[in-house]
Amino acid sequence: MTITEKKGILRIALYAGEIMLKNGAEIYRVEDTIIRICMSKNINHVNAFVTPTGIFVSDDRMDGISFIKRIKNRSLNLHRVSMVNNFSRDYVNSNMKVPQALSELKKIDNADKYSFPVRILFTGIIGGFFSLMFGGEFLDFLSAFIISMISIFIADKIDKISDTSFLSTIVASSTIGILGILFTLTGIGKSLDMIIVGSIMPLVPGVSFTNGLRDFISGDLIGGLAKIFEAIFIAICIAVGIGIVFQLWVHWFGGVL
Repeated sequence: MTITEKKGILRIALYAGEIMLKNGAEIYRVEDTIIRICMSKNINHVNAFVTPTGIFVSDDRMDGISFIKRIKNRSLNLHRVSMVNNFSRDYVNSNMKVPQALSELKKIDNADKYSFPVRILFTGIIGGFFSLMFGGEFLDFLSAFIISMISIFIADKIDKISDTSFLSTIVASSTIGILGILFTLTGIGKSLDMIIVGSIMPLVPGVSFTNGLRDFISGDLIGGLAKIFEAIFIAICIAVGIGIVFQLWVHWFGGVL
């Protein structure tokens, strides 16, 4: 195998891992995919070290070629993760050339998410049904449905102008608190508690926390702890956003509903 061929395979593995990590895959799954792609092409001494913010791939034999990729933005798109998994299976069982493989990965990286209106609609449905599940009534369902859609719309817009997900979470949760109070005062909603609980559920980082625990149990201590603490900080941001609104409401208006 020539150096050029080896670099091409490592680039394929690195790109596949990058797509998976950016879209919410577990650390151990990313490392496993990278190693399997390399070993399928007889690069048997590859090392992959993955953290939530970076990927390091190297071969500790022969020339010791290494690649590093910095990951700045992460989201949740399990469809892309599934597409990379399917690609890796096809790649290891074929004679796919490097340009073709990179082209396929680029298509996956640019694959469309669900349309924005669809995401907003189903976020509202999630929030509304969570309010019912926790004991709310129909008016609470309706209020949580509307508030969830508005909050996720605001969070999405802030994410486009800021790299800090914590900021969008605080603003979105504050919006939920303000609208929850307004809906209760105007009689659109009945129980403020059920409206708030239902509306914040789409913001709760359940997948990140679960993936962090799975990584930690799998032995990826750094990545696991990083994801767990990220999820905890997001939960704190939700509490801060709601808490600020409630404190201002109590201070200025006595908290009367």
